[in-house]
Amino acid sequence: MGKAYFKVQQRFCGECSLALRRFIGGMDGINSVEVENGMVAVDFDEERVPEERVRTITRDSIERLGYRLEGD
Repeated sequence: MGKAYFKVQQRFCGECSLALRRFIGGMDGINSVEVENGMVAVDFDEERVPEERVRTITRDSIERLGYRLEGD
């Protein structure tokens, strides 16, 4: 099992948080998505989905919702 963490510059609104959980959480190989206080944690099965794919899809999803990752 793997876990990827993302720090977002601001807190998610309730609808965006739910949208992110539904979209990423519905992907094959994703076990859970936690969105809390400007942090996103994605728990995934490394045998079913590579970490780089998880990071790319999560980063793109966050940005499409209008948020920015810290350090970007």
